[in-house]
Amino acid sequence: MNSLNAVINVVIVGLIGGMAVGLQGPLSGAISQRVGPMGSSLIIHVGGALITAAVILFVGGVNWQGFKGMPAPYFLAGLFGVILYLTFSYTLPRAGVGVTTALLILAQMGMGLLIDHNGWMGVPVNPINASRVLGAGAILLGAFLVTK
Repeated sequence: MNSLNAVINVVIVGLIGGMAVGLQGPLSGAISQRVGPMGSSLIIHVGGALITAAVILFVGGVNWQGFKGMPAPYFLAGLFGVILYLTFSYTLPRAGVGVTTALLILAQMGMGLLIDHNGWMGVPVNPINASRVLGAGAILLGAFLVTK
């Protein structure tokens, strides 16, 4: 990202994604209270698949050739979505939205640092350094304070 507009666009899109996760967690928990964790996961994933299919039909944007030769583990990404919703269903009613979100962000930061440091899944290598550890520590402190 070498222009201010590119940085602003990335920040805006990232914040929109964060707001979506912030809304999706409580919705998942509420649905789970009515139909159970597996029912909640089914509703969320089927709804997401239908919306994605509709967008593809009207807008496009899929590189169908990219499916050829895709590493098999990449197709397990949906499994992590199921794990996410099942953990939401467990933690939200017990710990609340704030604590659940703090735990989610903390775990995401840890995985993000590991993935960046090692360049896993083709991302650019961004080694762990003092600044990044300090940032993760600030998130850890924030997660701790949210639980109080």
